[in-house]
Amino acid sequence: MTEFSANLGFLWTELSLPDAIRAAKSAGFVAVEMHWPYDTSAAEIRAALEETGLPLLGINTIKGEEGQNGLCALPGREGDARASIDQAISYATETGAHAVHVMAGFAEGHAAHGAFVENLRYACDTAPELTFLIEPLNHHDAPGYFLGTAAQAAAVIEEVDRPNLKLMFDCYHLQIMEGDLTRNLTRHREIIGHVQFASVPERAEPDLGEVNYAHVFTYLKTVGYDAPLGAEYKPNATTEGGLGWMKTLV
Repeated sequence: MTEFSANLGFLWTELSLPDAIRAAKSAGFVAVEMHWPYDTSAAEIRAALEETGLPLLGINTIKGEEGQNGLCALPGREGDARASIDQAISYATETGAHAVHVMAGFAEGHAAHGAFVENLRYACDTAPELTFLIEPLNHHDAPGYFLGTAAQAAAVIEEVDRPNLKLMFDCYHLQIMEGDLTRNLTRHREIIGHVQFASVPERAEPDLGEVNYAHVFTYLKTVGYDAPLGAEYKPNATTEGGLGWMKTLV
């Protein structure tokens, strides 16, 4: 049976993060992940994780200042980028998180590429015990974001050349940017570190919209991907009211 991780950046946002962890456990999720949990003490998060027995799959580096979406591909901001990486590594270590999503930010061009590669090498070498993830975002929700396709992310991963750098394959973003999800999953299977999903184009519950997630989830099992899949969607109403897909799409 397919297992799922609750992304608490979008699910149970009315609750504190510790209570959201407990809600995820009660709903049948086998793991959780978070966007920017830094306003909650790592000790509180760790206590809730230990209470529920849920692993924390990952957190993000910070967005940066207002209007930014990460710092790590911004030329001239290497100091700030590495401070954000250090912050995420420290929080991940304290909470037992498995991975850190290194956010690139709004940038383009050769200098941005070089900055991103060097900052990713810094992250991977600083904490070789952690997995670092990079994620292409679609250009409707995040116009100007440095990473837009799986192929671009794969090229960065190859150039960085570190075993603990992987691709965050978000089906929502990549369906919008590229489509052809099953072939894309096969093409990049060896570098995928985490898979996320939401309906397209609504970014709501996965039993809505244009993607047949029952097929996608089954396909992932056939290619040997058996880690929990990240439910990173915005509920149409309450989180609990929209969880019927957990029974119908497995």
